Amino acid sequence: MTNSNHPIRKAIIPAAGFGTRLFPATKAIKKELLPIIDSKGRVKPTILAIVEEAISAGIEEVAIIVQTGDAPIFESFFKTPLNAIHYNKLSPENQAYSQYLQGLGEKITLLTQEVQEGYGHAVFCAKDWVNHEPFLLFLGDHVYLSGTELSCASQLMEVYNRVGKSTVALTVTPGEEIYHCGCVTGNWQDNDEILSLTQVCEKPDLDYARKYLKVEGLTGDRFLTVFGIYALTPTIFDFLEANIRNNLREKGEFQLTTCLEQVRQAEGMYGYQIKGRCFDTGMPDAYYQTFIDFRNG
Repeated sequence: MTNSNHPIRKAIIPAAGFGTRLFPATKAIKKELLPIIDSKGRVKPTILAIVEEAISAGIEEVAIIVQTGDAPIFESFFKTPLNAIHYNKLSPENQAYSQYLQGLGEKITLLTQEVQEGYGHAVFCAKDWVNHEPFLLFLGDHVYLSGTELSCASQLMEVYNRVGKSTVALTVTPGEEIYHCGCVTGNWQDNDEILSLTQVCEKPDLDYARKYLKVEGLTGDRFLTVFGIYALTPTIFDFLEANIRNNLREKGEFQLTTCLEQVRQAEGMYGYQIKGRCFDTGMPDAYYQTFIDFRNG
């Protein structure tokens, strides 16, 4: 049974994709391990920035979903200590960070997606690990930069704790870009801060969005789209399981958005417009822009 009062302790990060749009770099290195530079000038793999985002929101355990055969790569990064020769060459600051990484690794579980059958399928691979608890879900190739003192994940967590139902982080997107986004509409609540969702729609065309997905207060062709972080009740697994069992695919894969809409219909769902920005490192131009903007904070 879903316990809406249960605090969120766990987070899932699917990281089993190939990174087609970043080929041929992704033939040499997993896209989740491609480096970015943070505001302190530290070079880190993308997956580390996402794990740190989760930990910033009070998450105690993180599951990273990986391809068969990739576990040793992630294991090596998060769990294997540096050998003494390399460790001794680090600056004192980086030696401390190396110790911190080891501690972080203790909170991480690696789960395997045997066959790459879509984002929804990757999430479903964590069903047993989640064990009927609510959880945070991240995209494996997005990094986040808050515009406030609270991290983006912490902002979402605060709203989830207030409403006790699945809550999706949202951002404003111009109409010409929504064809590759999950898009939502709904009614504003709580002094126009929280959106009670009335529809979750995967990659709508602009005509459909203009007709059905307008949100009060957004003028012109601007819409609310998924930001890349979700706070979800375990009910999502019931719908994912039904889709997989009945082989209900979209464009050949098991997707998440259809199941989000089913959760919304079953128990309600909220959205919150995050004060911050998200960067898609899975596309060359966006990855390049991340280097500049994420570094500059």
